[in-house]
Amino acid sequence: MFFVLSKIFGFFAAPTNLALFVAGLGVALSVTRWRKAGWALVRGAVLFLLLLGFTPLPMLLALPLETRFPQLPAEAPAPDGVIVLGGAIDEEASARNGQAALNDAAERLTEPLRLRRLYPHARIVFTGGSASLRGSAHTEAEHVRTFWTELGMDQTGALYEDRSRNTYENAVFTRERLAPAPGERWLLVTSAFHMPRAMGIFRKAGFPVVAYPVDYRMTGGLRGWSMRPNALGNLELAELAAHEWLGLAAYWLTGKTDALFPAP
Repeated sequence: MFFVLSKIFGFFAAPTNLALFVAGLGVALSVTRWRKAGWALVRGAVLFLLLLGFTPLPMLLALPLETRFPQLPAEAPAPDGVIVLGGAIDEEASARNGQAALNDAAERLTEPLRLRRLYPHARIVFTGGSASLRGSAHTEAEHVRTFWTELGMDQTGALYEDRSRNTYENAVFTRERLAPAPGERWLLVTSAFHMPRAMGIFRKAGFPVVAYPVDYRMTGGLRGWSMRPNALGNLELAELAAHEWLGLAAYWLTGKTDALFPAP
């Protein structure tokens, strides 16, 4: 139930979707006796989109997420294993074309190839089933296995968990499959903006992991901000940041993470 509700709420709460819904409601009201309220909603929605598209507001939302957990030091000891979270595969395109179609989070799948060479004795674990509400005949784990195999990754000791549909299930099902022993060191690979929520969930599930953030979306922080030639990049960043902040709140309120904003 949580998975379904989170998908529905996430759709309507996405900033651009919300602004368009409000604007649509305003247009509908503008031909009724509440036309003043309707046009006020339209103006508010347009102003909201302008703020997201052409100001540093999306960067202000994303920066605390991406900088919460630092990168792993070069002198860090070798891990016992590497856990890679799903979210880098376009499920529909992959199933339709018969090959792994990577999205903007592709570093979640390319960086483990380097880690495999760097730590040849560490286990590689991918966790991700299908995040589609309608379900899918193919899982993300299936596509990732094919992708890594075709790129020559050594599959010795590799594990593919294919039941999980969200980060909470990633943590719970992976812990069940691995049964990590006390003192083992596991790296958690996911996008930097997603790392706070992922770390809090794994800790709550009783699986201590070490953050290994990838897929950074910020370019130099606020000092590097400049007016973009179009609003799409800013709107996409706003969508990602809003999704994570809402996710942090929802997972904390439902007891699925150990803190509202998990820290190192």
